[in-house]
Amino acid sequence: MVKAVRIHQTGGPEVMQFETLELSPPGPGMVTVKNHAIGLNYIDTYHRSGLYPLQLPTGIGLEGAGEVTAVGEGTDLQVGDRVVYFAAGFGAYAEALNLPAVRLVKVPDGVDLDVAAAVALKGGTVEYLLQRTYPLQAGEHCLFHAAAGGVGLIFGQWAASIGANVIGTVGSDEKADLARSHGYQHVINYRTEDVVERVREITAGSMLPVVYDGVGKDTFEMSLDCLRPRGLMVSFGNASGSPAPLDLQTLTAKGSLFITRPSLMSYTADTDEMRQCMADVMAKVESGAITVDINQRYPLAEVQQAHRDLEARKTTGSTILVP
Repeated sequence: MVKAVRIHQTGGPEVMQFETLELSPPGPGMVTVKNHAIGLNYIDTYHRSGLYPLQLPTGIGLEGAGEVTAVGEGTDLQVGDRVVYFAAGFGAYAEALNLPAVRLVKVPDGVDLDVAAAVALKGGTVEYLLQRTYPLQAGEHCLFHAAAGGVGLIFGQWAASIGANVIGTVGSDEKADLARSHGYQHVINYRTEDVVERVREITAGSMLPVVYDGVGKDTFEMSLDCLRPRGLMVSFGNASGSPAPLDLQTLTAKGSLFITRPSLMSYTADTDEMRQCMADVMAKVESGAITVDINQRYPLAEVQQAHRDLEARKTTGSTILVP
């Protein structure tokens, strides 16, 4: 028997229930993972609220790290292996769960399991954004919203490690200091400064080849206005809600802009790509190019409060749930 979080209907944090479930032995190609730490990610709130619909009832959570405690037939993992996952299915909010072995990645000896659970999904997001959605180059300027969040702090460090000039937006002076200490050359407080005008000043009027926007409704138009002609808008999240429908003529009027709405799951659906993505993330961690800030830890039983704090933007860096 294991404790796990389940949802039987969509809604606010209160729909997440802490339940006792029976965990069957793993079948062919499956392994049982005893979670050491579970990652908390904004996409979890989309699944809980119904913005990204799931078949109910269901477990929730995508990311965790722990130890293999049982293996089914036909797997290349062994009992005792330390593994991390972020694209293996739903149900990470649990003491233990069965997962397909091919979607798990061994954690390097030099990486702590807490760090692995905190960096896998967020680091994977950063990897596909700046290496594959728009391959960011040394010397290029870019803009990243919510620079002091979990993804933002990793993005700033990774981009700085390749010599890119990163501009970040934040909502307080405290968060601005945090972003600067994590690779951002320029930080804009959107509550007190005009973001578009500051980008114009920073780039001497040339504006940006790419904007990475995970906020959504509150920043969408602003992001478009920060782009140079034929620039790329990467809209990868909806933390403030979904943007209004876009008239394609707007892209013409603003300079023949490009726009994409990518997702981590699309970029890691292929197992080889997923493993290469995670290898790149772990290499950045092991080299010291990325330091993962785990600024909040919640017992798994307090998952409702963890979601409330995340949605109220009370968290910085990464958060883990502890079984």
